[in-house]
Amino acid sequence: MYQDLSTPLRTILTPGPVEVDPRVLRVMSTPIVGQFDPAFTKVMNEVMEMLRQLFQTKNQWAFPVDGTSRSGIEAMLCSVIHPGDVVLVPVYGRFGNLLIEICERYGATVKVIEKEWGRVFEPAEIIEAMNEVNPDIVALVHAETSTGRMQSLKEVGEACRKQEILFIVDAVASIGGADVKVDEWCIDGLIAGTQKCLSVPSGLAPLTYNKRVEERIAKRKKVERGIATEEELKATNQQFIRSNYFDLSMLQDYWGPRRLNHHTEATSMLYALREGLRLVLEEGLEERFKRHAYHEKALMIGLDEMGLERFGDDTVKLPTVTCIKVPEGVEADEVRHTLLEMFGIEIASSFGPLHGKIWRIGTMGYSCRRENILAVLGALEGVLVYYGVSINKGRALEAAIRYYAEEQT
Repeated sequence: MYQDLSTPLRTILTPGPVEVDPRVLRVMSTPIVGQFDPAFTKVMNEVMEMLRQLFQTKNQWAFPVDGTSRSGIEAMLCSVIHPGDVVLVPVYGRFGNLLIEICERYGATVKVIEKEWGRVFEPAEIIEAMNEVNPDIVALVHAETSTGRMQSLKEVGEACRKQEILFIVDAVASIGGADVKVDEWCIDGLIAGTQKCLSVPSGLAPLTYNKRVEERIAKRKKVERGIATEEELKATNQQFIRSNYFDLSMLQDYWGPRRLNHHTEATSMLYALREGLRLVLEEGLEERFKRHAYHEKALMIGLDEMGLERFGDDTVKLPTVTCIKVPEGVEADEVRHTLLEMFGIEIASSFGPLHGKIWRIGTMGYSCRRENILAVLGALEGVLVYYGVSINKGRALEAAIRYYAEEQT
C-alpha cells in the first residue's frame, strides 16, 4: 500500500526549517546506545560544553529540551513564572505574541508594549515601560523572523540586572547566525532552536540560564517537595512548577551529575546537535557571522538591481532573513508555488498583517551558500517575468556574480 519514502530535493530558503548539513544527517544514522551508557553521557557532557561556547556564557546550565523551539520557550517560562508575576513583553512581530500567550497560560499578569511590524524598540522605550509597570520578568524576542528585524538587547539586559528583574530572551532565529552574548548582555535565561542557523533538524530546544534563574527554580522545587516553610510561601507566593515534562528543576537532575531518569533522551537528535555544534565551533563564531552577512549582502544587491523593494527598517535588519514587498497586482502565494514547483526553491510568506504582502527569504546555516543565493535570484526573476511584473531583467544575477567575484568573505 505504501511505497518507500522518497522526499524531493529542495533548496530551502525560508526562515526555518533550513537545509540540514549532510554531515549532521550522517551522524543521525549512527548506532543507538542507552541513555545511561557512558558513551552517551559523554555526548551529553560535550553538548553542554559546546552550548556554553555557542551562547558565550559561563552558566552551569546549558542543555537542550526535547521538542521543537517552542518547548524550550515553554520550559523556561513555566519554570520561572509564579502565578501573579508581572511580565513585560515588548511585541514587534508574531513571536512576541507567542510569549504573551505562554505567560498568560502560566498565570502571569502580562503587560504589553507594541511596535509597528518592521521596526524595533529603542532600548529606552523598553526601560521606560519597565519603570512604569515594575515587572518581575521581561520576556523579549531577539530576532523576529516574521518581520526580519533584530532587537538590541544589551542596554535592556543591564537595566533588568540593575533593577533585579529577570531577563528572558527568545534567540531561536539568531543563535548561530548573529552575535548573541548571554553573559555580557545580562541575559538570565535564553532559548535557541536547532532548525534555523544551526542547520540541525527541528526537535531540540537548547537553552541556558544563570544562578538567578536556578535559585528561583530551586525555591519552587521546595514547594513541590513539601519542604517550603510558611514564611517562604507567604514571602514569595511560590507554587510548584505546573509542568512535569518542562520542569527545569527535574531536567537539571537529568542533565547534572546525578543523571536521574526523567524521560528517554532523543538519542539521534542529540547526535545531530553535537555535530551541528561541532561544525559551528569548527568554523568559528565570528567567521560564521561574517559568512551570513556576506551572503545576505549578495542577496540584497541582487534584489535591489531587480527593482524589488525591501520591507522594514534596514538599520535593524536580521542578517539571516530578507523581507521583500510583494509587487502590486501579484498573488504572493502563486509566485511561491511556482518557485517550488518549477525550481524546487522554497521561500516563505509571513503572518497576520503581513501575510500576502511580503516574501521572506531565509539565508541560515547550511542554506546560506553562494549557489543558493544565485539560484533564488535567477528563479525569482524568471517567475516574476512570467507573471508580468515589471522588473529590471538580467541585472540581478550579474550584480550578485560581480559582488562574489570582487568581494571576499
